[in-house]
Amino acid sequence: MSRQTKLDELIAHNSRYIPGGVSSANRIIDPPVAFTRAAGAYLWDLADKRYIDYHGAFGPYLLGHNFEEVNRAATEVLATGESLFGAGLSVLEGRLAELLCKRVPAIDKIVLLNTGSEATSFAIRLSRAITGRKHIIVMQGGYNGNHDELACNVFNSLEEIGPRVSPGEYPLRPVGAGTNLQDSRFVHVVNFNDLESVRYVCRRYLIAALITEPILQNIGVVRPERGYLEGLRALADELGFLLIFDEVKTGFRHALGGYSAICGVTPDLVAYGKAVANGFPLAVVGGKRECMDAICHSDASRRPFLAGTYNGHPVAVAAAIRTIELLSEHESAIYPKLETLGQKMETGMLDIFAKYGLKACVARQGSAFSFYFMERPPRDFHDILLQHDFAKDVALRRRLLDDGIFFMPIATKQCSISAAHQPEDIEFTLERFEHAVGKLAKSVAK
Repeated sequence: MSRQTKLDELIAHNSRYIPGGVSSANRIIDPPVAFTRAAGAYLWDLADKRYIDYHGAFGPYLLGHNFEEVNRAATEVLATGESLFGAGLSVLEGRLAELLCKRVPAIDKIVLLNTGSEATSFAIRLSRAITGRKHIIVMQGGYNGNHDELACNVFNSLEEIGPRVSPGEYPLRPVGAGTNLQDSRFVHVVNFNDLESVRYVCRRYLIAALITEPILQNIGVVRPERGYLEGLRALADELGFLLIFDEVKTGFRHALGGYSAICGVTPDLVAYGKAVANGFPLAVVGGKRECMDAICHSDASRRPFLAGTYNGHPVAVAAAIRTIELLSEHESAIYPKLETLGQKMETGMLDIFAKYGLKACVARQGSAFSFYFMERPPRDFHDILLQHDFAKDVALRRRLLDDGIFFMPIATKQCSISAAHQPEDIEFTLERFEHAVGKLAKSVAK
């Protein structure tokens, strides 16, 4: 049976029982693909074709797929009789909390949840409980979870959001139907790297919190300009709102202490996920002691509600403990390796674009990178909408997919290198990248 026949049968089967055939809308890609196994830096499809994976399931696999020591920790915990008790204290939770608090400068205390969306949602709730305010600020082109208030203004067109404004805020544009716009009247959208717009909104509303990825990594890689994050910290201190870093993607990928340890800016609250447990479902909300202690405030009327049957599930917690232990033990090897591989990829891609005369750039932070068909890396989402060639982007990614290189075939999607990738993987990728760019350049010239 051919690969296409197997794929067609799977699509028909899954679609009969699952709307669209998948349980997360962002897994729908064109052309369709179905993977059956993964190991290290590689994926295999239904026909056993191997791909070098630079998607990494949207970023969790910092150590690589099916990392043996992490998997062993997750399975061995079940053999000890550990279970989801649903009441009382957990030894494993305490071990993970201690590990994280000792290794991450931004956090004094933490709570455990299951997904990044849960973490960012609770961080917003906690900030409102602490400040007694309702309004929040989010970033145009940032993604902070799938819950109603924050599922807005991520992948909109220029026609939907209008021209760049500064200082000012943008109209709310929900990611999909059913988002509760009544709640979203408390949400204010500004451009990344724009401090004046933050001050503009703060003059008009009592802001409980500003939440942002310190690097926007859902529209590629959009880095903060010099002084921007420091400026947000200063505005939060001046105007009384809480600064929340959404490090669901950046946390642990760029440094064991999270991106806040790199930039030297300490948020009031921070959300982690993805790489914290190398692919197992676990998320973290942490922060300053005085903020986190509000969760058990003596006045019940000021206590934010936190509950979740699967919070701190022992399998995921055991995986996270081993992941953080490994990152701690090998910190001096893992992160320099990721930087070296990332730099090799960036330099190679830039050389190839230049060789074929294509106007393009590469934006990168450590092991995370993206390319844009524009002269220089973007400073905000408007730069991408105004300058980037989305059609070329998708065409290049599809050519790479044919050649066994898995860059998510959706425009501006960030790529991730894992510690399992080797220099020869990067070399082979660049070889196929040149092949794909060459074809693209010829098609553009016609």
